Order: sequence, then C-alpha cells, then structure tokens
Amino acid sequence: MKKIFTLVTLIACLALMTSTVFAAASVTRIKDIAKVQGVRANQLMGYGLVVGLPGTGDSDDTWQMIQSTVSLLRNFGITVNAAELDSDNVAAVMVTATLPPFVREGDTIDVTVSSMGDADSIQGGTLLQTPLRAANGDVYAVAQGSVSTGGFVAGRGNNRAQRNFPTAGNIPNGAIVERTLEDDLGQNGQISLSLASSDFTTASRITNAINSAYGNVAHAANPGRVDINVPGYYRNNIVQFVASIEDLPIIPDTVAKVVVNERTGTIVMGGNVHVDECAITQGGLSIRIQREENAYQPEPYSYGTSLVVRNVETNAREEMSSSVVLPATTSVSDVIGALNAVGATPRDCISILQAMKAAGAIHATLEII
Repeated sequence: MKKIFTLVTLIACLALMTSTVFAAASVTRIKDIAKVQGVRANQLMGYGLVVGLPGTGDSDDTWQMIQSTVSLLRNFGITVNAAELDSDNVAAVMVTATLPPFVREGDTIDVTVSSMGDADSIQGGTLLQTPLRAANGDVYAVAQGSVSTGGFVAGRGNNRAQRNFPTAGNIPNGAIVERTLEDDLGQNGQISLSLASSDFTTASRITNAINSAYGNVAHAANPGRVDINVPGYYRNNIVQFVASIEDLPIIPDTVAKVVVNERTGTIVMGGNVHVDECAITQGGLSIRIQREENAYQPEPYSYGTSLVVRNVETNAREEMSSSVVLPATTSVSDVIGALNAVGATPRDCISILQAMKAAGAIHATLEII
C-alpha cells in the first residue's frame, strides 16, 4: 500500500508538470509539412531485353523472350525461325524509373531492371535500348547500359548458393530524358500548398503565417490545401517566393492518437493524449498443470501384471493485484509509467489501454496495427 501511495504521489506531481511540458509544441517549417502542388515526380515503365548473360538467361519456355528476340533481329534484316532459336544468354525484363520534376532533355536518371521470365541471373548483362513510357503512353526517356545486381547465384540444385536477388538490378544514370514535363508554376499568378496531413487547424495556421508576412494573399480552400495569390513584385521570381514561404515557422496541430502493435507489444503515443480520472487494477491468475506417471509392480508369484498410473495435479494461484488511481490531468505516458512500475508487461499495458478506451477514459484515437 505504501508503494502505491508513493507512486500515486509521483504521478500527481508529473500531472502538474504536464501542462508545462506539452505546452511548448515543436515549431517546424511549412516546407516540412506541405508541398507545392504541381511539383511531383512521374513513373515510367518499359519492356526490354538484357543480353550478354553467361547462360543464366531465360529458357526456351519463355515465349516473350523468343518473340522479342525474333522481332529485334528482323528489324536488323535477319530472319530466324522462332522454333530453332536457343539463346539462354538473353532475358526479357521490365524497366522502371521515376522522372523527377523539372528535369530537362539530356538529363540522366536511374533505372531498375527486373526479370520477368525464368532467368537465373541478369548480373553482368547489357540492357538494349528501351523506351520508357508514362501512363499516357508517351515516351519520356530511353534506357540502355550494363546491369548491376549486387548479388550472385553459384552452383546448381541442392549445391546452390545465392546472395541478394540477382534477377533484379539497376543502372545508375542509365536513362536519358528525351522529353521535358512543362510546368506552369505560378504562371497564372497563383500557387497552392498541399498539406501532408489534412487538418483544419494546421491549414488555418499556415494561412495566418503567410498573410502575416505578405498581406492578405492566402486562404485555406480546404483542410488539405492552401491557395496563395503571388504578389506582383514576385511574379517574375516564383522560386524566391516559394522558398521564402517554405521557410516560415509554423506549429502544426495533430490528432491525439495512440498506436498499438499487438504483435510486438509496441505502444507509441502523442504528447497531447490525456485521460480522465480512473482506477486501474492489474492482476493475473497463474495455472500450473503437472503430469506424473507411476508404475506399480505385482507381488512376487501373484500372477499379476504391471500397472502404469498417470497422476495429474493442477494448481491455481491468483497473484496479488496492484491498483493505481490516476488523476484526470494525467497523460498516457504517465499511465504507462505507472503500469510499468507495478510490474505490468507491454501486453498488459495494451489490454489496459483498450479497456480504458472502451470505458471512455482516453480522449484519443486508439489505432491497433
């Protein structure tokens, strides 16, 4: 009882300090919680062939490789019979890349090459010229070069060793940009900020911060977007205007949330999560079952038989429970600290938090993953 009284006293002191500790919320830049709409990357994809493999390419059963090889040779004026083609140093692959914003013709980007057949490895092969298309079907880059996988396959059958994944690799700077994505950032005199996490309070604070610096030029269209009219003296220097906005300090607001991972016993919570006054009792029932086998022998010359008897002994013991009373100003971090002090395990804490949420004692979103 003395231990519980001391613990409650300590928690009460922490509760009095809570309003001071969590009042100073972290200040961040607008750049870290929002981005300019229109500044985005685009995904590219293409189909190609990797040649020059040391017998680790696709087998004759991979029809897409056979057809692609025949079509490729036909373009060079060479006619071959697909049924007679036996080339295990060629692999059919898919080539993917991400086209960053504001790239120009002639810039290079990295590409990823992945086997789509039954090739054992594409290490050391050369990707032939492969057009990379966007979702609209237009070609924006062309890839070609030596593939590096960072892995290998050695041996066959049961005597086989493999490191990493030799059927997928990359080509640094392996694609040349052939078409620029034109952007009209700020050309109509307006830009928009897209919030990473939609929130009414955060959008309002961003609007107030921008208007305090540049006048009444911004308004929140919705919790996830802030529209900004570019001042006249910045019309010819959009980059500097966006850079100055991104550097403005802001205090973002977040939803009170407790995230629980039942598989690993991990609990992550925000500092703005508080609970109502409640009492928690933590205890457990320990059950132990023992099984013994005893053999009984008959008396000599009694014509009896040996007998095996199984004895089962069950013991049940209820452990002494520990009670904790928490004031209404206590945060969830104080709750977890109190539960750990009385010997509760992480999984016990998870069960108690779920019960507290069901009882309405926690004013936060409890997310279980």
